[in-house]
Amino acid sequence: MANYRPRVVDQLLQEKLEAMGAVLIEGPKYCGKTTTGEQQAKSVLYMADPANMERNLTMAATNIRRLLVGDTPRLIDEWQIAPKLWDAIRFEVDHRQEEGQFMLTGSAVPASTSEIFHSGTGRFGWIKMRTMSLWESGDSTGDVSLAGLFRSSDTVDGTSQIDINRLAYLTCRGGWPKASLKTNPRAALIEAREYVEAVCRSDISRVDGIQRNPELAHRLLRSYARNQGGQVPAATLLADIKTNEGSDMAESTVLSYINALKRIFVVEDMVAWSPNLRSKTAIRTSDTRYFTDPSIAAAALGLGPDDLIDDPNTFGLLFETLAVRDLRVYADALDGQVYHYRDKNGLECDAVVHLRNGRYGMVEVKLGGGVLIEAGAHTLKKLAGKIDTSCMREPSFMMVLTGIGEYAYRRPDGVLVVPIGCLRP
Repeated sequence: MANYRPRVVDQLLQEKLEAMGAVLIEGPKYCGKTTTGEQQAKSVLYMADPANMERNLTMAATNIRRLLVGDTPRLIDEWQIAPKLWDAIRFEVDHRQEEGQFMLTGSAVPASTSEIFHSGTGRFGWIKMRTMSLWESGDSTGDVSLAGLFRSSDTVDGTSQIDINRLAYLTCRGGWPKASLKTNPRAALIEAREYVEAVCRSDISRVDGIQRNPELAHRLLRSYARNQGGQVPAATLLADIKTNEGSDMAESTVLSYINALKRIFVVEDMVAWSPNLRSKTAIRTSDTRYFTDPSIAAAALGLGPDDLIDDPNTFGLLFETLAVRDLRVYADALDGQVYHYRDKNGLECDAVVHLRNGRYGMVEVKLGGGVLIEAGAHTLKKLAGKIDTSCMREPSFMMVLTGIGEYAYRRPDGVLVVPIGCLRP
C-alpha cells in the first residue's frame, strides 16, 4: 500500500481560496481533482452525476443561480458541461465580495467558449493539477529539498531507495492515485493502458464533439511517445507516423488531434527559456514535446518495465518525462515554472526551474552512470558560462537529476548529482 504524503496542490488550493473568489482546478482525468476539491469543500455539485445531469443542465439554462446555492467553498465538479456557469459564478463573486466562494474542477477545456463573456480576471484563480510526483506517492525519501537548493546549494545529502527495476515500474505505472494504491503491480500497469484506450476511444472526440478515429489517435500517441523530449513540429510527427505506422493522415489532422489532447491535458509541451547571454547566440524557441505522465508514453508504445530495462535509450526518454513531471509539481509549490533551453549551436539543457523572484536552477536529466553524469555536468557548466551575470543572476544551482544512484552529492566543480528518489519540493 502506498504511503501517500499531502499533495502539493492542497496547499496551493488553500492559498488561492484565501486570495480569490473562485478557483479553477484543471488537469487530466483521474489525477485526483475532485478528491482534492472535496477535501476543502463545504458543499458539492456534481454536474456529471448521471442521476441528476439532465436536471442540472436544465437548471443551468433556466435558473442557473440555484445551482450556486450552498455552503462555501462550493465545489462545482465538471463545470465545463455547462459553460454558462463561468459567468454566473463571476457575477456571484462580484456581488458577494468574499473570497473562497467556489471551486471548479474540469478534465477538459470547454468545447465552446461562445457562452463565456468574461475572462474572470480578478475573480478566478487557476491551478493546474498534475499526476502525483514520486514524493507525493511516497516513492521518494525527500532527503533533498528543491526549495532548499534555491536557498543554498553548498551542501547536499540524501539517499534514494529506487533501483533500476523499481524506476522502470514507476515509469510505467505513472502517478495516477488509484494505480499507486494497488498492491498488485500488474493491475497498476493495466490502469495506465486503459487510460490510453479511453483517450483514443472516447475522450479525444468528446472534448469538442468532433469524431476522431481511435486508430489514428493511437498512431499519434505512439509517435508523440517516440519524440518525447524533442522539439519536433507536426510535420515531423506526421512523417514518423507514415514511416512507422503507415497512414494517410494530413498535417492539419495531426494538429487537430494534438489540440484535442492538450485540451484534455494528455500532453503538456514545454516552452523555451530565454536567458541573457554574453554572446548573440540565437535561441531556438520551439516547444518540447511531453506527455503529462510517463505512463502514457509507455502504454502508447506498448512497453512494460522489462522492455524499458532492455532498451536504455527509450528508458532514458521516458524517464525524462517522469523527471519533468516531478519538477513541474515541485516548481508549482515554489511559484515557479519549468522551461527548456536549446540554441542554434545545439547546446541544450533539459530543464530550467525559474521562480518569480528571478532565481533559477539548471537541470540535466540522466538515467544514471558515470559517463552520462559527466556529460550532463559538462553541459550545465558550458551553459552557465554563456549567461551574462551582469544582466541576470547566476544560477542558484546546477543539477544532474538521475534515475538511479544511491546518494545525492556535490561534485568538486559545484554540480549537484541528485537521484530523483530523494527529491521533494
